[in-house]
Amino acid sequence: MADISEMTINLLVLGKTQTGKSAAGNSLLGSSDFESCLSPSSVTTCCSLGRSCRILGIVRRNGCELALRVRVLDTPSYPHTALSKEQVRDTVRSALAHHFGEEGLHLALLVLRADLPLCPDESDDAVQFIQELLGPTWKDFTAVLLTHADKVEEAGYSEEAYLYSASSTLLSLLSSVQHKYIFLDNRKSIIKEERTIVLRKLLNFVRQNNYQVLLFKHKE
Repeated sequence: MADISEMTINLLVLGKTQTGKSAAGNSLLGSSDFESCLSPSSVTTCCSLGRSCRILGIVRRNGCELALRVRVLDTPSYPHTALSKEQVRDTVRSALAHHFGEEGLHLALLVLRADLPLCPDESDDAVQFIQELLGPTWKDFTAVLLTHADKVEEAGYSEEAYLYSASSTLLSLLSSVQHKYIFLDNRKSIIKEERTIVLRKLLNFVRQNNYQVLLFKHKE
């Protein structure tokens, strides 16, 4: 933290094609840095870093207000329609070392669609992929972002009722990451107040982890 009046959190977004991963990154940044559209194939093919402007009114430490900056690393989906698992993994690893190698990663966000059931094989593949990227302490640095929460509301579910009816696969995944999850309403994600709520939840996860970061080294 070079400037004592400013705090930066580094985030990584991961997920399958059409889960709303890039759109979620844009919501966190309050911008449209990442390409996001409906497509029959994977849209994102390389990693890209987005940076927010200074955000006020969210962070206070030791009685003083800090300006918050958010940096989000968007990644190719896994599974991908054109890239192998190894290609996606190596691309993300390289980008993590390049962008977050010195400052470190605060949190990886596994993006899942709340309006679609999570199958065991899908969950196992996602967890294995995150483990390969982040290492043995991945659970401490991973949260689940459930997009399309507006569809859940339209179906008549509250967040509590949704989780009560959720599959054991999803509940097991949420338990493994110490119940670090956030519902993202795609209709409201561009609203400043909604973004503030999400960022405060993310900051709370970072705080619960004692502001620790994962460091990544370039391969020699």
